[in-house]
Amino acid sequence: MRRREWFKAAAGGALAAVAQGQDGLPEHPRDLVFPKLTYDPPDPAEYRHELDSGSVAYLVEDHQLPLVSVSFTLRAGSYQLPKESAGLASFTGSQIRSGGTATRSARDFDEDAAFLATQIGSSVGATSASGSVNCLTQNIDASLGMFFDMLENPGFDSERLEIARARSLQGLARRNDRLGGILSREFRRLTRGDHFTTVQSTQASIQSITRERMQGFHARHYDPRRMFFSVAGDFETRDMLRRLNEALAGGWPSETVEAGDIPAPSHRPEPGLYMVDKTSRDVNQSHVTLGHIGIERSHPDAFKVRIMNSVLGGGGFTSRIMLRVRSDEGLAYSAYSQYQPGTYYPGVFRAGFQSRNATCAQAAAIVVEEIERMQNEKVTAQELGTAKNYQVEIFPRFFATAGQVAGTFANDEFTGRETDYWKMYRQRILDVSAEDVLDAAQDHLHPDRLVVLAVGDTEAMLRGNPDQPGYSFESLAGDAGVRSIPLPDPLTMEYPEA
Repeated sequence: MRRREWFKAAAGGALAAVAQGQDGLPEHPRDLVFPKLTYDPPDPAEYRHELDSGSVAYLVEDHQLPLVSVSFTLRAGSYQLPKESAGLASFTGSQIRSGGTATRSARDFDEDAAFLATQIGSSVGATSASGSVNCLTQNIDASLGMFFDMLENPGFDSERLEIARARSLQGLARRNDRLGGILSREFRRLTRGDHFTTVQSTQASIQSITRERMQGFHARHYDPRRMFFSVAGDFETRDMLRRLNEALAGGWPSETVEAGDIPAPSHRPEPGLYMVDKTSRDVNQSHVTLGHIGIERSHPDAFKVRIMNSVLGGGGFTSRIMLRVRSDEGLAYSAYSQYQPGTYYPGVFRAGFQSRNATCAQAAAIVVEEIERMQNEKVTAQELGTAKNYQVEIFPRFFATAGQVAGTFANDEFTGRETDYWKMYRQRILDVSAEDVLDAAQDHLHPDRLVVLAVGDTEAMLRGNPDQPGYSFESLAGDAGVRSIPLPDPLTMEYPEA
């Protein structure tokens, strides 16, 4: 059953239930009876096409509105650059869009896009480059012409580069201002060590970016043969394939190099309790996160871990961490856990919260207690049912729009996900038992390996809560003690001695 049919069936079922009770309506909505609904996910083969260039495109027609969206992804990113070039990849991605083309100035490009009511974007991240164009059906040819001209012949306008450089430097100067930003940065350093995901731009690296260096990155990595396209909207598939093939005809002149493998971190995190002092007179809360290295998404226990984490802290208000830290103890507005398997190497398990300085140690201890409880007690039938039913019942949302269908399948092929993943998704969720969850917690949660990081007023956090003297960061730290991480110079990212 396709998406539109599924929603029609749901609405029809509700009306039928009411109609059946017209002689005597149910006393309560819980007494309504609905027919069982089935939903079959789309078949990626139905939408997959190989272009003349060798690239792959997923095309999903949707004629409800006169709109078309075209997106691509290719393998390029900051992982391909040395530390001293930090920022070059992201600048190249943004300036491809901002800097005009070889034949159209940056200002003209913006004005033409606005005249067509067309949105065009471009970016480069850690492991992928992407771009998109969204337009009215009647303007598809002009919009695609602009989009592919931008990708093939970026102008890298010097004035736009200087504006972007000034904004970036202003941002660097402020990056020690936000507790959340400090927490994310330092937690990555603690768990990943010396890795491309922890490299930070500096004043020197941003100032070293030139038009010529961006042109070089583009020439080396923007190869139309490596692009994965997702196309959705009001078009005819045959016509769209023709347009894409014409746009990519003959390939683009470039100095393309091999994308290379994405390097996995070699760092082994050192468990312990770390603190960054960032005192604020206006804020009496601090941020705390704790975690360890996890698993890859291809791991056979990935679905068991998904359900385990949902019960632990990923299930919102029904999860154990949220119930204890927020509902029972009133220590935080929100508390959570995330266990996101990595795509190219093991991901990271982490849990976290924001709490008053005095209660941070108590909340952290409760989170650790809940992690250990997952390893020692089976989840209840209600907890298991809630976690599994939620994952199954939201399944149609993954394919709610044509854009999601095309984007999901294009991304799956780009990242090498197994072809039967979505076909088997719900059954793999339903197969998870309470014993599986206990096994997953025992195998993939490691309280003895936790890296605990607290950012905020360290003096106030260490004083703790006089009403709960049994909780302290010193007891969590154990024999290793509390280790201090100094804030680096925001422009050079040089760290003073602790």
